[in-house]
Amino acid sequence: MLDSKALTKIQSIILIAIIVVAAVGGVAYVLWDGPSQSSDTIKIGVLADLDGLQGKPILQAAQLAVEEINAEGGLLGKKLEVIGEDTDIETEEDTAKINFALTRLLTYHNVDFVLGQVTGEAALMCQELIAEHKKIMIQMGSAIDTLNQRVLDDYDKYKYFFSVSWNTTSLFQGMTNSIVQCREITGFNKIGYLSEDLSWAKGIMDGLDTFLPQNGFDLVYQGKFPLGTMDFSSYFSAAEAAGVEILLPLIALDGGIPFVKEWYDRQSPLLIFGGVLSQASILDSWDWTDGKCDNVITAAFPIMMGYPLTSKTLPAREAFINKWNETPKQFTAYSYDSIRFILADAIKRANTLETDSLIEALEETSIETTQARNFVFTPSHAVMMKKDIFDSNIDDMLVLLFQWQDGELIPVFPKMLMEEAGASYTFPDWPGPWDDLD
Repeated sequence: MLDSKALTKIQSIILIAIIVVAAVGGVAYVLWDGPSQSSDTIKIGVLADLDGLQGKPILQAAQLAVEEINAEGGLLGKKLEVIGEDTDIETEEDTAKINFALTRLLTYHNVDFVLGQVTGEAALMCQELIAEHKKIMIQMGSAIDTLNQRVLDDYDKYKYFFSVSWNTTSLFQGMTNSIVQCREITGFNKIGYLSEDLSWAKGIMDGLDTFLPQNGFDLVYQGKFPLGTMDFSSYFSAAEAAGVEILLPLIALDGGIPFVKEWYDRQSPLLIFGGVLSQASILDSWDWTDGKCDNVITAAFPIMMGYPLTSKTLPAREAFINKWNETPKQFTAYSYDSIRFILADAIKRANTLETDSLIEALEETSIETTQARNFVFTPSHAVMMKKDIFDSNIDDMLVLLFQWQDGELIPVFPKMLMEEAGASYTFPDWPGPWDDLD
């Protein structure tokens, strides 16, 4: 039996007469419809929650990238088109629904490439489908290391799969490198973490439990809270009683704003540093927290706050705002870079759409994007991350940390980027371990 939501969606599709095609700047966008009508285009399928907070900017960025490429004459004498299939993954993690959407892209629309945003077990399922159909998929959003390990373990089967977002290994590397830098600058050594009790964070917590003691840190607090928690007073009390100087948050969902407000209101004598704090990593966070995120340090994307990390960052940001009248989001960068730079560059160098040749070209990628001065894939088709954070060369992809300072996000990690920007750490005006710094 169909629920009312599903029925409404089906009725809407029928009433829209099945096919919705909008021609803008020479690119067709085919959404929730019949198959693409052109055999003379390069078809890029977008698999995401197309009206969701993460999926919408993926589609918008894909459309923008394709318009720009088409305005330059297309690729290999062909125009590009974007074909979207909605997964509704932000409303429910429905593997069957995602399977159906991806299958439509691969068979009904017969796309040439897939740009996908899926998580958890659904990402593994998508990887299997891509392997079966021998189509290249560029994935963003899933941190499961298994996805990239499969490429190493069974290359012939899984070589079609590439990741442009961090996996658990690269995210963990960025976190631990940033903590080492913080200790080098401040001398703070007592550390704790507070995490959502969700599967995505388990590997990171396990890694921190090993890494921190092995590298001379005093791991004095290990906290977890259930999804839906909005009162963090008891967690801060426990962290303060343990003597935490650096608190590493692992909060990807809705708890970020009350977490930050509690820290500020109680004038907690610890530094919120790095980790994952999604709701403090965009410009709206200043208003959402009434400015209480001041001095919070969080991972963020240059395109979101307008920091000119590369020569591509600000032009892409301006183009996105001009087209959509919205500020770019995290997934804007992933989607735009994947099409505008990474895929387009590979197609030009390969001079063909033949799959194996394109895979080889993608494996040899070395190109500037909005997020990296030199984007490179690892042999496992993951993002190549810089390992030596004290190397003055910042060409490689980085986990970037920014600190809220008087209403602006200022780059503070890696150190060479902080020095390049003429920045330094700032601290709250209430008492804390920072009082002992010179």
